[in-house]
Parts: sequence; structure tokens; C-alpha cells
Amino acid sequence: MNVGERVDRRRRRRRRERAGDQATNGIAGNRQATYLRQLRNPYRPIEQFSADQIETIHETSLKILQEIGLRVLSPEACDIYRQAGADVDAGDNRVRMAPELVMRCLADAPAEVHLQARNPKCNVDIGGNAVAIGTVGGPPHFSDLQSGRQSGTMAAFENFLRLAQSFDVIHIVGPLVEPIDVDTNVRHLHMTRSQVALTEKIPFVYARGREAVTDALEIVRIAHGMAEETFADTPVCYTVVNVNSPLQLDNTMCKGIIDFAKRGQLMVLTPFTLAGAMAPVTLPGALAQQNAEALAGIALSQLVRPGAPVCYGGFTSNVDMKTGAPAFGTPEYVKAAFASGQLARRYKLPFRSSNVNTSNTPDAQAAYESQMALWGAVMGGCNIVMHGAGWLEGGLTASFEKFIIDIEMLQMFASLMQPVAFDEDALAMSSIREIEPGGHFFGTQHTLAHYETAFYSPLLSDWRNYETWKDAGGIDATTRAHMIYKDTIAKYEAPPMDAAVRTEIGDFIARREAEGGADLDN
Repeated sequence: MNVGERVDRRRRRRRRERAGDQATNGIAGNRQATYLRQLRNPYRPIEQFSADQIETIHETSLKILQEIGLRVLSPEACDIYRQAGADVDAGDNRVRMAPELVMRCLADAPAEVHLQARNPKCNVDIGGNAVAIGTVGGPPHFSDLQSGRQSGTMAAFENFLRLAQSFDVIHIVGPLVEPIDVDTNVRHLHMTRSQVALTEKIPFVYARGREAVTDALEIVRIAHGMAEETFADTPVCYTVVNVNSPLQLDNTMCKGIIDFAKRGQLMVLTPFTLAGAMAPVTLPGALAQQNAEALAGIALSQLVRPGAPVCYGGFTSNVDMKTGAPAFGTPEYVKAAFASGQLARRYKLPFRSSNVNTSNTPDAQAAYESQMALWGAVMGGCNIVMHGAGWLEGGLTASFEKFIIDIEMLQMFASLMQPVAFDEDALAMSSIREIEPGGHFFGTQHTLAHYETAFYSPLLSDWRNYETWKDAGGIDATTRAHMIYKDTIAKYEAPPMDAAVRTEIGDFIARREAEGGADLDN
């Protein structure tokens, strides 16, 4: 058997293995992906605006904060702003801040945050060129091809957690789907326990009620086996605080900012600005408002605790001006992501963006809008990609099939970020000398040495020709995604947790349930 026959035989065997993986719903090739644990983006971010234009947006934002201000519905937050020198109008709770005060607060915010996971292998850096990817967060519904669209359940929430644990390209856990079948006063207890028990990755804690936050942080602290003093100085979880755009911070969100700052945990401040509805219809105007809202919330965190870990969130998109419906993954969304990254870097803050789409089903629209959004996030220089896997229907549904489709896209982006070997072997002169003009490289020693690891190996994509694909059942990508999600759940193994820790968490939850759970208004 000559060299060409040997390599052709190997290639046919590898095709059969990949086809078998896909037919049995497995993860193609069992590809080693440990490089995905901490991504570093080697590419220079795209800049939407010139430095002078970014400075103009910055100055406009400071003018908004000084002349118009934000309505702040928390008496506690108003007192904090007032004591720092802000002008607080007791009549309408309007807080106006001088530029000097805003910039003094921002100077205290850290440029990078190190998040410590329960398993040190899952630690995550936030800032610089580090990229952390999270799951879909908070839809009231979930869906899959088998059962359709349903209200969120605890079982679905936990299955999404199992998927998050199973793929290295996911670094932090989002709130996934809302388990509506669990009472609201104890829901946070069970959601947090499931996160720390079913994954080793950075957990999410909702900022919705002081008692609920205290409970959830206590569960996370127990899971890490930390003393309170250590916990308060060690970021191990995160939350997202949204501004009620335009220009309003409600009581619950203010409490979240204050509580997370006090406990030293990461707070991602994200205005939700839809140009044409909750913000000006023009991109510079929408960004100026977004920036003012973000700076005000981040300033509050630094007034509570200078150096508290924070992240600048950008979530400016647009609406369909025919219907008023939100639109995501649009060219305007991508431009806003590029510009938001510039603004975050202007303040030396980590930057959050998102993987979003408006499709109602995991179809081509969902994929191309999500990929547009991902390009905006990655090339905008973001450090946290929220809603990285599973977002559908403008954020109203968490889709299991979309989760797998997104994992494929995310792994491709992760592979894109890996360095390219550039040495004598990579230049392949020996291989080029070996082949006569008009020949092929299938059988060269260089190809034989590299072909198994030379290229990205897909999880979901089917690279077979039409006839082979058709003979195997002609299964489309969405159906294959369903099969892979089901197989991944079936093969899932929970990470280890000390029995004493598990018991302590269980006892804490039982006690809090006996006490009636959390009052979400407090």
C-alpha cells in the first residue's frame, strides 16, 4: 500500500467516525478543547468613531448627567449620591452629577477583574483582551423541537446548566430560563444551589431584592468554603443591573449595585437602550444616553466601595420603526457594539456585549443575526459575551437547539482566536519541494504529520457531500442540534462537591424556606 492509499484510507476512516458521531448525536471527534477555558482575543478592536467623536459622546454624556440627570428611585442611593456632592432634587428624585465627581468615581474602578471559580481550572479574567462567554439569561420560556415552546421550569433550567458545564467555550453561567414552577420567594435558593452543584463555572445571582441577594451570595460562599472576610475580597460570581432607560434607576437595581459593591462581587451595569424607542433614533444620541446611564450606575458602585469590581455593559440596538418591535443582530447593533467598546476602553473598564437575535425559531435568521451580533462583540473588543448560547425570540425564549448552534459558532470564534504556528515546519518548504507541479499534498509526510489537528473539527456542521448526507437521512442542522443536546444531557456527569458542603447548603435552604424565603421588596 503506497503513501497516498494510506492517507486516503485514514481520511475515509475519519469521515466514518465523524458521521458516526453525528448519527449517534455525539460531540464530533471528542475534540480536545481545553484552550477554550480562557480566551484571549488577538485582534485589534474595530473603531466605529474617531477619537474626537468618542470624546464628543463622552462630553455629551457628562452634560446629560450634569444638566438633565437621572431619576433615582432609591432613597438609600440618593443619600449616597448626595453625600458625595451630587445635586439631588427631592421633588422628583432627580440626581445631577458634576463631571468632576463622575470622573473621580470612574478612576477608582478596576480595569480588570479576576473571577475565582469553584474549580480553579474554570477561573476567568475579565478585562484586557480576555473574553468570557456566558449562556442565555432570563427568558420566561424555553423550547425544543420535541416539546415546543413552554413556560420555564426548574427541570429546563437544570438541563441548560448541564449543557453549560459540558462545553468549555462557556465560561460563566447566565440566568438561563426563569423556572416559573418554583415560588418566587424561594426560587433564588434553588437556582443558586443548582448552579453551584451542576457546574463548576462562575455563577450568576439576580439583583432583585436585598434578602434574595443575601441568600444567594451565602450559598455561593458556602460552595467556595470561604470565610466572609475572604469572600468580600474575592469576586466569585456576578450580576447584571439594567437601567430603566431612558434615564431612570429603580429601587431594586440600586440595591443590587449597592449590595454587590459591598460584598465585592462583579456588577455588570447595562443600560437597555433601543434607538427610536427608549433612546434617540440616531446612533450617536443613543450612545450618549447609554453612556450617561452606565457612568451613573458605575459611579454609585464606586461611591459605595472604591475599587468594587464592575463592567461597562453595552446593549444599544434599534426597533422596527414599522411595528415598534425590538430588532437584534442588525447592522446598527454591530456599530453600537463597536462604539460601546471604544467608550469602555476610554474609561479603562471591562466591556460586556451580547449574542442576540430576533428570530422566533432556531432557523437561518437566528444564525445570521447571532453571527452579526457576535462579530460586533468580538471585534468590538468585549470581555463578556452575555446570552452567548441559547437566546431566541428577542430574549423571550431559551432554545436548546439554538444553544448547540451557538456553541458551534462560539467554538469557531474561539478557534479563530488561537495563534497560528509560524515556523520552519509551518512554512512547509519540505512539503512543497516534495510535490511536482500539478500534483497534490494528500500523501506528503508533512500532511500525514498534521492532518488530524490541522483544522477546526465541527460539533454540528455536516461536511459530507450531498449523496452521503441524503443516504444518511438528510438531517438538517436544527435537527442535528436537537440530537446533540439530548445526547449531551444523557452523557452529563456532575462535577464533584464535598458532601459536607452539599449538606450545609441544603440545611441553609431548608432553614430559609421554613422562615418563608425572601421578601423581594426588601
